[in-house]
Order: sequence, then C-alpha cells, then structure tokens
Amino acid sequence: MQCVILAAGKGTRLRPLTDTTPKPLVKVGGKTILDHIVSALPEDIKEIILVTNYLEEQIKDYCGANFHGRKVKYVSQENPAGGTGQALITAKDLVKDKFLFMYSDDIHGAEALERVVKEDNAMLVTEVSNPGQFGVVYTNEDGYLDKIVEKPENPDSNLINIGGFVISPEIFSYRAEASDNGEVYVTDMLTKYSQKNPVKVIKQDLWLPIGTQEQLLAAEEYLQNTLLKEDVVLHK
Repeated sequence: MQCVILAAGKGTRLRPLTDTTPKPLVKVGGKTILDHIVSALPEDIKEIILVTNYLEEQIKDYCGANFHGRKVKYVSQENPAGGTGQALITAKDLVKDKFLFMYSDDIHGAEALERVVKEDNAMLVTEVSNPGQFGVVYTNEDGYLDKIVEKPENPDSNLINIGGFVISPEIFSYRAEASDNGEVYVTDMLTKYSQKNPVKVIKQDLWLPIGTQEQLLAAEEYLQNTLLKEDVVLHK
C-alpha cells in the first residue's frame, strides 16, 4: 500500500524556522516532522510518495530512496498555491491502488492509522473546541462522511479533517472547482468521492498539528512530557 504525503508548502507561519528549512524537516521532540509521520505508519505502507516543491532538494537528500524501511518516490507540485487538491492530482500517475493520504505538518498516533488502513474508504478526524478554523466534518447517521466544509462561520459539528484518508485512485475522477482564493481543496474532492464510495469516519486520539509557532511549542511540550513518562516507567 502507498502513502501520499503533501510536502510542498513554504510553511510561512513557522518562519523564521522555514526560511532555510522545509516545514517537513523542522524538528520537534528531537526528530523531524517527517520522521514522526513515517515512523507511525502501519506496516501495510510499503511505499511513500512525497509531493514536494519548496526546498525540495533538502527533502530528497534527507529521505533518499528508502526512508524508515519504505521506498520513496518524489513528484514536484509546480504550483503549491494551487491547494491540497492540486497537490494530490500531481501524484496521480504514481498511485497504483488504494492508498493513504497524509499532510506533512500533523503528527498522528499509530493506533488510529493502523485502524484506518484496514478500511476500503475511511478518514481520520478529531474533536476540537474551535472547529471553524479547520475543515469541519459532518457525518450521517451511520457514522460515514456526509460532507466537509472549509472554515464555516457557524459550524454545528466539532469534528475536523486532519488528513489520514484511505481512498482509491477513483478520487482523481472527482475534480473540484477552485475556491475564491484560487485553491483546490482535497476535501471538496473527498466530499464528492464519498457520495458513491462511503467513507468511514474514525476518530484519532493523538493529533499534534504543527502549522504555527504556538502549535510547534505545544507539540514539543507534549512529546517531551511523553518521553519523561516513558523514562520513568523504564527505570522503575
């Protein structure tokens, strides 16, 4: 099984760290974000497709042809401003079968990733107190995806999209129109895809977003505390 990871953005909200380092290689808890992401992937994932652009040679040099025991392929997104949907479409020719889709600025718990890849079509979500800042996920009565709405003003769901989609290449048949800011959202493609391919919604217990300096500090604190707890257990 393949995993497509979007790693093309400039990470402007993490400046000045990202002035000379691509966001996926920013370190948190002593490891790069990409190290955290890939090391948590299930054994089912045999190959990684990295969609790159900004400072992409650094990513290629760091990951090489084999990263954490997985083969790696690269594809460059010519227009990173085109959005997540355009980034996914960039990987179209490399995708062979059912695959996992991830963002490169979110650290995920391994247990939920293990669960999601066992499904034919599924996605990971988490609950937050400020859903209007994210892509808000609405489910039907059976717990499957109904729709995803990007940053609604008055959301009546506290479930948000965090990546971790398991989908088939059929997703490329569901093109979405660009938003007012010119971006094509992968969430719009997924909403269309889900109308014919029921997408199971699975909650992720551990999700550490790293899109801003504040989130980076929070993730660093969480990971350091986790390491301290593990050290205490090991030395009891």
